[in-house]
Amino acid sequence: MNRDDLVLDDPVGESLGSSHARFARRLGRAATYLPEVASFSTVSAEPDAAEWADLAALLGPGELADMFSNPAAPPSDWKPVFHLEGRQLILSADGVPDHADAETGPAVVELDADSVPEMIDLVARTRPGPFWPRTHELGTYLGIRENGTLVAMAGERLRPPGWAEISAVCTAPEARGRGLAARLIRALVARILERGEQPFLHVAEANTAAIALYERLGFETRRQVTFQGFRTP
Repeated sequence: MNRDDLVLDDPVGESLGSSHARFARRLGRAATYLPEVASFSTVSAEPDAAEWADLAALLGPGELADMFSNPAAPPSDWKPVFHLEGRQLILSADGVPDHADAETGPAVVELDADSVPEMIDLVARTRPGPFWPRTHELGTYLGIRENGTLVAMAGERLRPPGWAEISAVCTAPEARGRGLAARLIRALVARILERGEQPFLHVAEANTAAIALYERLGFETRRQVTFQGFRTP
């Protein structure tokens, strides 16, 4: 498997500079997603005051700078909003492929723009992370419906060259414990590998149930990360 994984050190910047360039807003070396697509922003590894000023100008006063896993510290007049320990995982050489098509149960379906209201509703109920009206445009999103109701979903978010991040993995409380999330992850991994890319994902350190699931499927920790956000002056 391809282990050229240095692009994963800055997955937001690498995505905005390649497959997600159409969603990018830029000023100098600072960049951020269109707000209806994603909340993430990026600066260089060692940004100076001018670079932070460019990001502040991009976002506007009093707005959230979601720095994702970028460890850079902004100027002192940027107010901290959140700080969350987590980890980044990649698929091990002998991970996942189980034939998803052979699994029984409700069908795995592809979700599109018409599915956005129910996707947003499921995210609001389960809180897997930020999800906006156009987030589904970042990649493929799959779901499982029961009696016409979306009860589980997962999709692709960040797309640095050669890689695809699995994200928004969530299951409605009434449908948990039946392996639906694992089915969706297997289906996404199969699609990613078929494209010649490698899957990766991020998870909060406190989410031990999710970490256990990902490790059972063959994901391994690449590095510890800190998710952080700040309010622009």
